[in-house]
Amino acid sequence: MPEPTPLMPALTGSFSSPAGDNPTGAMVEAAYAHHGMLARYVNCDVPPGALEAAVRGAGAMGWIGFNLSLPHKQTVIPLLDRLAPSAELIGAVNCVVSGPDGLTGHNTDGQGFVEALRERVDPRGRRFTVLGAGGAARAICVEIALAGAASVTVVNRTLDRAEEVARVVREHTSTEAAARAWQGAYAVDAGTEVVVNATSIGLVPADGSRVAVVPETITAGMLVCDVIPNPPDTSFLREARERGAETLDGRAMLVNQAAVNVRLWTGLDPDRAVMHAALDAAIDETSS
Repeated sequence: MPEPTPLMPALTGSFSSPAGDNPTGAMVEAAYAHHGMLARYVNCDVPPGALEAAVRGAGAMGWIGFNLSLPHKQTVIPLLDRLAPSAELIGAVNCVVSGPDGLTGHNTDGQGFVEALRERVDPRGRRFTVLGAGGAARAICVEIALAGAASVTVVNRTLDRAEEVARVVREHTSTEAAARAWQGAYAVDAGTEVVVNATSIGLVPADGSRVAVVPETITAGMLVCDVIPNPPDTSFLREARERGAETLDGRAMLVNQAAVNVRLWTGLDPDRAVMHAALDAAIDETSS
C-alpha cells in the first residue's frame, strides 16, 4: 500500500445506508486534524446490493480501513479474510482493518461501551441488566463478559433472542447469564449494579415511547446507561437520576468506539476530548 503523502492521505470511511445522520466522520476527522495526521474519513451511502463492490473499491484505492453500519454489519463477513475473536462471538462487524494479510473484521461497539464504562466503574465482578437483544445489546453483553462481569441478565420482548445472547455469554465466557421476557414494565433485579438500555427507544426523532421499567426498581447506587447519543440526556436517564442513580449517556460509548477504530487503523490513541467536542457540535447541528 502506498505511503500517505500530502496529496494522497490515508483513507478511511464508513459504508451504510442511509448514511446522512452518521456523526462518526465528524469525530474521526477532528481527531486526524488535531493530531496532524495525513488521513481522511469518507462517509459513504452504500445500498445493500453494492457492498461487495464498495469493499473491493476500498481495497483497490488502498484504504487502511472502514466502518460498517446498518445494514452491512453481518453481510460484510463473507467478504473478509478473518474475524477478531470478539467479532466472531458477536456475529457482526462494524470495523474492518486492511493489513498485509487481508481484511480483518472487528466489532468495536461493545469495546466502546466498556471503555466508557471504565471511566465510572470497573465491570469486573459487577452484575448487569441489559435491556434489548439486538446488535448493540449482543456486543455489549459479550464485551462486559470478556471484561469479567459477574453476571448479565438479558431482557427482551422476544425471549428467544434474549436467550441466544445469554447462551453465547454462558458458553464462551465465565460470566453467568440469564434471559428474561420483557412484558409490560420490567422489574430490575435488586442485585443489579449496572442497567443498560441497549434499545433504540428514545432516539431522535423520538415518538414518545419510554423505556418500560418499574421506576421503584431503579435505586440509588445503580449506574444507569443509555446507548442513545442523541438526545444525550434521554428521559430514561433523567428518571434514573430522579431516583438517585448515577447515569452514563450514549455519547461516551460512541466517542470511545470511534477512538478504538482510529487506534486499530493507525496505531494512534486519539484525544477523546477533541472527539467528544466534535460529536457535540454534530448533534447540535442536527438538532437546530
